Amino acid sequence: MPKIAPELYILYIAWVILKELGPMAQTRFDVLTIGNAIVDVIAPLAPGFLDAEGMSEGIMHLIDTDRAAYLYGKMPADKRQISGGSAANTAAGVASLGGRAAFVGKVANDPLGDVFETDLKSIGVHYDTSRLIHGALTARSMIFLSPDGERTMNTYLGACHQLTEADIKEDEIGGAAVTYMEGFLWDPQEAKKAFVLAAHYAHKHERAAAFTLSDPFCVDRFRDEFLDLIKSKTIDYVFANVHELKSLYQTDDLASAVREIAKDAEMAAITMGAEGAMAIHNGEIVSVPAFPVAKVEDATGAGDLFASGFLLAIARGQTLESALKTGCLAASEVISHIGARPVLDLQAMAQHHGLVG
Repeated sequence: MPKIAPELYILYIAWVILKELGPMAQTRFDVLTIGNAIVDVIAPLAPGFLDAEGMSEGIMHLIDTDRAAYLYGKMPADKRQISGGSAANTAAGVASLGGRAAFVGKVANDPLGDVFETDLKSIGVHYDTSRLIHGALTARSMIFLSPDGERTMNTYLGACHQLTEADIKEDEIGGAAVTYMEGFLWDPQEAKKAFVLAAHYAHKHERAAAFTLSDPFCVDRFRDEFLDLIKSKTIDYVFANVHELKSLYQTDDLASAVREIAKDAEMAAITMGAEGAMAIHNGEIVSVPAFPVAKVEDATGAGDLFASGFLLAIARGQTLESALKTGCLAASEVISHIGARPVLDLQAMAQHHGLVG
C-alpha cells in the first residue's frame, strides 16, 4: 500500500469529520435574524408635556417623519438610546448566550443609525446591512416614562420599512444554521420579497428558515399568507404565543390550534406565559414550565428572548426539552427588569442550569 503524506491524511480526516457532522458544522452563524431595526429612545416625562403635545398617557402613537424629528428634539440630553426591534432583540439574546449571532435590518445614515449599529456590534452581533442614504430617518420609538412607570410611546417606522431584496446576502443566509424573521416584515411589499428570498437562500444551503407570528393583529392582517408560508414549507419553524396561534387558526381552543400547527409546520414553538412553553416536532409535543421570577417588571421582549434560547439550542443540535428550557430561562431574565435586552450574562446562567451557552 502506498504511503500517504501526513498533510493529505490530515485533510482526509477533516473531510470525514465534516461529512459526518453535516452542514451545521460549517456554519458561520448559529442564528441570523431579520427584522425592523428600531432605536428605543427613553426619557422621563416632564410635567404637563403630554397635555401640551396632545398625547394620551400609556398609548402608542404612530407618527410621521416631521413629528419624529420634532419629538426627538424635545427629548432631554440625558435620554437613553438603545437599539431595539423584535428580531434584533433575539440576536442580542443569542450573543448573550455565547452564540454567533447576525442581524439584517435597515437604518438610515443618521445619528440614530450610528447608535443602532454601534450597539449591536458592541455586544458581538454581526451587522452589515447597508444604510439608507436618502429618504426616511432611522426608525425610533420615543418612550416617555411617567413617575409610576407608565410608558407613552411615539413610534416612527421610517427606514426599517425600506428593507429590500438587495439587503439579503446569500453568503450570510447560507452561513447561518437558522434564519429567523419577524412576521412584521410582511407589512411593506419590498420587505416581503426580501423575506421570501432569505427563506430561499436558507433552503438552497440546506439551512432552516423560521419566523415568528409577531402579533395577533399581524396574524389578522396576513392569516392566509402566513398559513401559505407554513404549508408550502417556505418556513420550517414557527414561533408564536398562545393568542397568536389561536388567531392563526381562528379558534378559542388551544388544543385544536396545536393539532393544526402540528400538521402544517415542521416544528413549532409556543410560549404560554407563566405556564411555560411547548414545542411540536414530528408528532411529538414537549412542554416545560416557566422559570420562576420574583417579580415581572416588564414583559417586553419575553418572546424575543425565548426565541434566542430555543433557536441557539436547536442550531447546536440540542433536544426539544433543552431548547425549551433555554428559551424559558432567557425569557425569565428579560422580564425581571425594565427593557427588552438581557442585562445579566445569559451564557453563565445557562451553564449554571446545565443548558446550552
